Amino acid sequence: MNHRERIEAVLSGARPDRPAVALWRHFPVDDQTPESLAAATVNFQISYDFDLVKVTPASSFCLKDWGVADVWEGNPEGTRTYTQRVIHSPQDWGKLQPLDPGRGQLGAQIKCLELIRSALGPTVPVIQTIFSPLSQAKNLVGGENLIIHLRRHPDALRAGLQIISETTRRFVEAAMQTGIDGIFYAVQHAQYGLLTEAEYTIFGHDDDLAILEPAQKAWLNVLHLHGEQVMFDMFLGYPVHVMNWHDLETPPSLSEAQSRFPGVVCGGLRQWDTMALGTPEVVRREAHSAIAATSGQRFILGTGCVTPIIAPRANLLAARQSVED
Repeated sequence: MNHRERIEAVLSGARPDRPAVALWRHFPVDDQTPESLAAATVNFQISYDFDLVKVTPASSFCLKDWGVADVWEGNPEGTRTYTQRVIHSPQDWGKLQPLDPGRGQLGAQIKCLELIRSALGPTVPVIQTIFSPLSQAKNLVGGENLIIHLRRHPDALRAGLQIISETTRRFVEAAMQTGIDGIFYAVQHAQYGLLTEAEYTIFGHDDDLAILEPAQKAWLNVLHLHGEQVMFDMFLGYPVHVMNWHDLETPPSLSEAQSRFPGVVCGGLRQWDTMALGTPEVVRREAHSAIAATSGQRFILGTGCVTPIIAPRANLLAARQSVED
């Protein structure tokens, strides 16, 4: 099977010729132009031959046209540090204006997708990272301030989220025109340590579905639930094909999730203890355990989040080779 055929088999519930595997990472500095991010992404795929390519721009790609600034300071996960926020008071949410997906940093990311799609061809699935409106709002105002605004100034925040959601939906529509195979929808606030289910329903649910709607023409949409003690069951009805979360660090386990979610689960490898700090033997052992737990069906081997940029090449190769054992 080629990569697309293998992922299609996984989605259908059939047993592929081998288990599917995909890792992704940030590309700091390279992620500042569409050409260099595309080249780094394509080179990573050529090096490891994964079954899908998740395009991972800096989280600020969708915010810079609103005025945020960030800088690369060497974070081992590959993320950048925000040095300038846009929202300084609740009233600032009302000043946000919808962005044009064909211009500025959003337009640059569309160009990046076109370059990657052209370089990899139709047999390698490509999906674009999309951050939920709450995740974007966090980076516009700062993490702690978001929770304060959510609870003390809910109407102002909702007004801002509406603009963010509209802009993101437009970007997804434009991204679909590049020929990508789906989106990787990243949700960061569906954690019981951050919000209640009622709060997430009010401030997250409807915007999530609005953004996922234009992606329904695609065949490979992934939902990523970031963090600990995630609200997994709240998302069982979302229109996505794959669920990804930190399955070895927070419930549910892969096998538990498969009994509740009819689609495909993605995980099995710890991003830090295993991929960054472990050995190839540890990687293989963890991978084989995940394959056994899922019988290699409705399953993609991966990490619960981005693979740290300090992960040794030997560990990346071990993850890729583990599905061939």
